[in-house]
Amino acid sequence: MPEAIQVSPAANVGAKPVAVTLRGLSKSFGDVVAVDGVDLDIYDGEFLTLLGPSGSGKTTVLRMIAGFELPTGGSVELNGHDVTNRAPFERDVNTVFQDYALFPHMTVAQNVEYGLRVKKVPKGERRQRALEALASVQLAGFEQRKPSEMSGGQRQRVALARALVNRPSVLLLDEPLGALDLKLREQMQVELKQLQRQVGITFIFVTHDQEEALTMSDRIAVFNAGRIEQVGTPADVYERPLTPFVAGFVGTSNLLQGTVAEKILGTSGVFSIRPEKIRIAKPLDRPSTGEHSAAGVVRDVVYVGAATRFVVDLEASGYLVALQQNLQTSSMDVLGMRGRQVQLIWRREHETAVG
Repeated sequence: MPEAIQVSPAANVGAKPVAVTLRGLSKSFGDVVAVDGVDLDIYDGEFLTLLGPSGSGKTTVLRMIAGFELPTGGSVELNGHDVTNRAPFERDVNTVFQDYALFPHMTVAQNVEYGLRVKKVPKGERRQRALEALASVQLAGFEQRKPSEMSGGQRQRVALARALVNRPSVLLLDEPLGALDLKLREQMQVELKQLQRQVGITFIFVTHDQEEALTMSDRIAVFNAGRIEQVGTPADVYERPLTPFVAGFVGTSNLLQGTVAEKILGTSGVFSIRPEKIRIAKPLDRPSTGEHSAAGVVRDVVYVGAATRFVVDLEASGYLVALQQNLQTSSMDVLGMRGRQVQLIWRREHETAVG
């Protein structure tokens, strides 16, 4: 199992107070270790995403921060206070779930007010706060509707307003966009990030969608087998993956290793090269200073509209995937590349050692 890797925080968050501190956080279900010694600082006002495949431990970590699961070991601190054994209602956090969990028999306003009513906030104050929360998610005027009368995106905004109305210091979001169609999901990604900037609350967002994480996050914590493999800004995690898992999970990556790396790069080790960094040249073209190249034959061509993905079998053994924008080519042009000899060329600075 890989060692947990710690990365220095981004400059724009490192000077801020720590909102959530996880130290040695572990959780086992019988013989299954779901979370295995997670250490993480989450800063006040940042948008941090817990990213990983199903079963990697990210949702279990979120549930332990919320208090829905008690750790087997380690601790959870909120704003410097140990809350490891406190009940969910004793923590200054709120959670938004994928299924929204709205009460169908209540109006939008009643749904948003519900938590305040439980806390016995006076009627006038809770109505005013509910209206303000709805306005912050662009749902002013929707307060008398029922959830069944709203679209999926609108219901998601209601769930956000219900969480924000309590004015938590930390908002936990468990794959909240997972039930939406692609276009609405992309729209909500932009809106959710704008909302987070507007309200200034710490957001901890769980997803298995790499593009979603890259789009929305200030930092990303990449989970694998219950541990964090890398923490960094989207650019750090994508451009400079520290492990083969991160290179392969966050976007698409080529790995050169063993004898193939020695033949092409002149050195041993494991190196990641992103497909979009590779350009396809004519067979006799040679690399310039500061570049590497590899000869091969185009095995497959996948046309996806804006770009084309080429799978190239290398003379040195193995294959590389190259991504090329279709700036002046059609589907017929690129499909005709199948079976051709090519030279793949990339800059040496785009080779990242990952192991």
